[in-house]
Amino acid sequence: MTDDAARAGAAAAAVELVEPGMTIGLGSGRAVWKVIELLAASGQAVRTAVASSRSDELARSAGFEVVELDGSVVLDLALDGADEVDPELRLIKGGGGALLREKIVISAARRFVVVAEEVKRVERLGEHFRLPVEVVRFGWRDTRRRLAELLPDAEQRLRDDGEAYLTDEGHLILDCALPSDADLDALAVAVKEVPGVVEHGLFIGYAERALLGRADGSVDVLRAG
Repeated sequence: MTDDAARAGAAAAAVELVEPGMTIGLGSGRAVWKVIELLAASGQAVRTAVASSRSDELARSAGFEVVELDGSVVLDLALDGADEVDPELRLIKGGGGALLREKIVISAARRFVVVAEEVKRVERLGEHFRLPVEVVRFGWRDTRRRLAELLPDAEQRLRDDGEAYLTDEGHLILDCALPSDADLDALAVAVKEVPGVVEHGLFIGYAERALLGRADGSVDVLRAG
Protein backbone atom coordinates (compact mmCIF):
# COMPACT_ATOMS: atom_id res chain seq x y z
CA MET A 1 0.00 0.00 0.00
CA THR A 2 2.83 2.41 0.77
CA ASP A 3 4.35 1.69 -2.66
CA ASP A 4 0.95 2.33 -4.25
CA ALA A 5 0.62 5.70 -2.51
CA ALA A 6 4.17 6.69 -3.45
CA ARG A 7 3.63 5.66 -7.06
CA ALA A 8 0.31 7.51 -7.24
CA GLY A 9 1.84 10.68 -5.83
CA ALA A 10 4.69 10.68 -8.33
CA ALA A 11 2.34 9.87 -11.22
CA ALA A 12 -0.03 12.70 -10.27
CA ALA A 13 2.88 15.14 -10.22
CA ALA A 14 3.96 13.90 -13.66
CA VAL A 15 0.48 14.34 -15.13
CA GLU A 16 0.60 18.01 -14.10
CA LEU A 17 3.51 18.46 -16.55
CA VAL A 18 1.46 17.26 -19.52
CA GLU A 19 -0.01 20.25 -21.37
CA PRO A 20 -2.70 20.23 -24.08
CA GLY A 21 -1.26 19.65 -27.54
CA MET A 22 1.89 17.91 -26.33
CA THR A 23 3.20 14.70 -27.83
CA ILE A 24 4.70 12.70 -24.99
CA GLY A 25 6.85 9.63 -24.61
CA LEU A 26 5.90 6.94 -22.12
CA GLY A 27 8.31 4.30 -20.93
CA SER A 28 7.33 1.19 -19.05
CA GLY A 29 6.78 -0.05 -15.51
CA ARG A 30 4.19 0.42 -12.81
CA ALA A 31 4.80 4.14 -12.28
CA VAL A 32 4.29 4.83 -16.00
CA TRP A 33 1.20 2.65 -16.07
CA LYS A 34 -0.18 4.74 -13.21
CA VAL A 35 0.51 7.85 -15.30
CA ILE A 36 -1.50 6.30 -18.14
CA GLU A 37 -4.36 5.59 -15.75
CA LEU A 38 -4.42 9.15 -14.41
CA LEU A 39 -4.10 10.71 -17.86
CA ALA A 40 -7.05 8.62 -19.05
CA ALA A 41 -9.10 9.71 -16.03
CA SER A 42 -8.32 13.38 -16.77
CA GLY A 43 -10.21 13.16 -20.05
CA GLN A 44 -7.64 15.09 -22.07
CA ALA A 45 -6.59 13.96 -25.53
CA VAL A 46 -3.20 12.28 -25.37
CA ARG A 47 -0.77 11.72 -28.25
CA THR A 48 2.10 9.46 -27.30
CA ALA A 49 4.96 7.23 -28.36
CA VAL A 50 5.47 4.21 -26.12
CA ALA A 51 8.48 2.09 -25.26
CA SER A 52 7.00 -1.35 -24.57
CA SER A 53 4.28 -3.64 -25.81
CA ARG A 54 2.52 -3.48 -22.43
CA SER A 55 2.53 0.33 -22.40
CA ASP A 56 1.26 0.29 -25.98
CA GLU A 57 -1.61 -1.97 -24.99
CA LEU A 58 -2.58 0.19 -22.01
CA ALA A 59 -2.29 3.45 -23.95
CA ARG A 60 -4.52 2.21 -26.77
CA SER A 61 -7.05 0.83 -24.28
CA ALA A 62 -7.15 4.28 -22.66
CA GLY A 63 -7.97 5.85 -26.03
CA PHE A 64 -4.60 7.54 -26.56
CA GLU A 65 -3.30 8.24 -30.05
CA VAL A 66 -0.15 6.12 -30.30
CA VAL A 67 2.38 7.42 -32.85
CA GLU A 68 5.49 5.88 -34.34
CA LEU A 69 8.91 7.47 -34.01
CA ASP A 70 9.26 7.75 -37.77
CA GLY A 71 11.82 10.54 -37.88
CA SER A 72 9.26 13.31 -38.13
CA VAL A 73 8.03 13.21 -34.51
CA VAL A 74 9.74 15.20 -31.77
CA LEU A 75 8.41 14.45 -28.31
CA ASP A 76 7.77 17.40 -26.00
CA LEU A 77 8.22 15.34 -22.85
CA ALA A 78 9.19 11.78 -21.90
CA LEU A 79 8.02 10.20 -18.66
CA ASP A 80 9.59 7.00 -17.42
CA GLY A 81 10.51 5.19 -14.23
CA ALA A 82 13.85 4.05 -12.84
CA ASP A 83 15.20 1.18 -10.80
CA GLU A 84 17.76 3.41 -9.07
CA VAL A 85 18.39 7.17 -9.02
CA ASP A 86 21.59 8.67 -7.61
CA PRO A 87 22.16 12.26 -6.38
CA GLU A 88 23.41 13.32 -9.85
CA LEU A 89 20.22 12.02 -11.53
CA ARG A 90 22.09 9.13 -13.07
CA LEU A 91 19.84 6.09 -13.42
CA ILE A 92 19.80 2.34 -13.67
CA LYS A 93 16.87 1.24 -15.82
CA GLY A 94 15.86 -2.01 -17.45
CA GLY A 95 14.31 -4.10 -14.71
CA GLY A 96 11.31 -4.55 -16.97
CA GLY A 97 13.46 -5.37 -19.97
CA ALA A 98 12.53 -2.35 -22.12
CA LEU A 99 15.77 -0.40 -21.69
CA LEU A 100 16.63 -0.17 -25.41
CA ARG A 101 13.23 1.15 -26.46
CA GLU A 102 13.11 3.40 -23.39
CA LYS A 103 16.42 5.01 -24.30
CA ILE A 104 15.19 5.55 -27.87
CA VAL A 105 11.98 7.22 -26.67
CA ILE A 106 13.83 9.39 -24.15
CA SER A 107 16.36 10.43 -26.80
CA ALA A 108 13.50 11.56 -29.03
CA ALA A 109 12.20 13.98 -26.37
CA ARG A 110 13.09 17.56 -25.57
CA ARG A 111 12.72 16.83 -21.85
CA PHE A 112 12.84 13.70 -19.71
CA VAL A 113 11.34 13.44 -16.23
CA VAL A 114 11.71 10.40 -13.98
CA VAL A 115 8.57 9.15 -12.22
CA ALA A 116 9.37 6.76 -9.36
CA GLU A 117 9.06 5.93 -5.69
CA GLU A 118 11.39 7.55 -3.15
CA VAL A 119 12.83 4.14 -2.26
CA LYS A 120 14.52 4.13 -5.68
CA ARG A 121 16.88 6.87 -4.47
CA VAL A 122 20.41 5.61 -3.72
CA GLU A 123 23.76 7.16 -2.92
CA ARG A 124 25.53 4.91 -5.41
CA LEU A 125 24.13 3.14 -8.45
CA GLY A 126 24.26 -0.61 -8.05
CA GLU A 127 23.48 -0.61 -4.33
CA HIS A 128 20.37 -2.75 -4.73
CA PHE A 129 20.02 -3.42 -8.44
CA ARG A 130 22.14 -5.06 -11.09
CA LEU A 131 22.93 -3.28 -14.35
CA PRO A 132 21.00 -4.79 -17.26
CA VAL A 133 22.94 -5.16 -20.51
CA GLU A 134 20.99 -6.09 -23.64
CA VAL A 135 22.89 -8.37 -26.01
CA VAL A 136 22.15 -10.14 -29.29
CA ARG A 137 21.56 -13.89 -29.09
CA PHE A 138 24.26 -14.80 -31.62
CA GLY A 139 27.43 -15.71 -29.72
CA TRP A 140 26.05 -14.25 -26.49
CA ARG A 141 28.33 -16.33 -24.27
CA ASP A 142 31.32 -14.88 -26.07
CA THR A 143 29.84 -11.40 -25.60
CA ARG A 144 29.58 -12.18 -21.89
CA ARG A 145 33.24 -13.26 -21.89
CA ARG A 146 34.33 -9.93 -23.40
CA LEU A 147 31.98 -8.01 -21.12
CA ALA A 148 33.60 -9.67 -18.09
CA GLU A 149 36.63 -7.39 -18.48
CA LEU A 150 34.34 -4.52 -17.44
CA LEU A 151 31.58 -6.27 -15.50
CA PRO A 152 32.93 -9.58 -14.21
CA ASP A 153 29.66 -10.83 -12.65
CA ALA A 154 27.07 -11.13 -15.44
CA GLU A 155 24.08 -13.45 -15.16
CA GLN A 156 21.69 -14.28 -17.97
CA ARG A 157 18.15 -13.16 -17.15
CA LEU A 158 15.68 -16.04 -17.17
CA ARG A 159 11.90 -16.19 -17.12
CA ASP A 160 10.03 -17.80 -14.25
CA ASP A 161 9.88 -21.05 -16.23
CA GLY A 162 13.66 -21.13 -16.57
CA GLU A 163 13.71 -20.22 -20.27
CA ALA A 164 15.75 -17.29 -21.58
CA TYR A 165 14.16 -13.88 -21.08
CA LEU A 166 13.75 -12.08 -24.41
CA THR A 167 13.19 -8.35 -24.85
CA ASP A 168 10.55 -6.90 -27.17
CA GLU A 169 13.31 -6.77 -29.81
CA GLY A 170 14.17 -10.43 -29.30
CA HIS A 171 17.46 -9.87 -27.47
CA LEU A 172 18.87 -11.39 -24.27
CA ILE A 173 19.64 -9.51 -21.07
CA LEU A 174 22.69 -10.00 -18.87
CA ASP A 175 22.21 -8.59 -15.35
CA CYS A 176 25.60 -7.42 -14.07
CA ALA A 177 26.89 -6.44 -10.65
CA LEU A 178 28.10 -2.83 -10.80
CA PRO A 179 31.52 -2.37 -9.12
CA SER A 180 31.36 0.14 -6.27
CA ASP A 181 34.39 2.02 -7.59
CA ALA A 182 33.21 2.18 -11.21
CA ASP A 183 33.67 5.36 -13.21
CA LEU A 184 30.10 5.38 -14.51
CA ASP A 185 30.68 7.81 -17.38
CA ALA A 186 33.61 5.80 -18.71
CA LEU A 187 31.82 2.50 -18.12
CA ALA A 188 28.76 3.65 -20.07
CA VAL A 189 30.94 4.27 -23.11
CA ALA A 190 33.06 1.14 -22.76
CA VAL A 191 30.15 -1.28 -22.39
CA LYS A 192 28.52 0.01 -25.59
CA GLU A 193 31.76 -0.68 -27.47
CA VAL A 194 31.72 -4.41 -26.66
CA PRO A 195 30.71 -6.33 -29.82
CA GLY A 196 27.35 -8.00 -29.27
CA VAL A 197 26.09 -5.39 -26.81
CA VAL A 198 23.00 -3.57 -28.04
CA GLU A 199 22.38 -1.25 -25.08
CA HIS A 200 22.85 -0.97 -21.33
CA GLY A 201 20.77 0.33 -18.45
CA LEU A 202 22.96 3.28 -17.44
CA PHE A 203 21.04 6.46 -18.24
CA ILE A 204 23.46 9.34 -17.68
CA GLY A 205 22.72 12.96 -18.58
CA TYR A 206 19.16 12.34 -19.72
CA ALA A 207 16.89 13.42 -16.85
CA GLU A 208 16.11 17.05 -16.04
CA ARG A 209 14.34 16.08 -12.80
CA ALA A 210 13.00 13.14 -10.84
CA LEU A 211 9.60 13.04 -9.15
CA LEU A 212 9.97 10.66 -6.23
CA GLY A 213 6.78 9.75 -4.41
CA ARG A 214 6.78 9.09 -0.67
CA ALA A 215 4.66 6.62 1.26
CA ASP A 216 2.35 9.43 2.43
CA GLY A 217 1.69 10.52 -1.17
CA SER A 218 3.95 13.58 -1.07
CA VAL A 219 6.61 14.03 -3.74
CA ASP A 220 10.29 14.97 -3.56
CA VAL A 221 11.71 16.71 -6.63
CA LEU A 222 15.35 16.18 -7.58
CA ARG A 223 16.73 18.47 -10.27
CA ALA A 224 19.78 18.11 -12.44
CA GLY A 225 22.71 20.25 -11.42
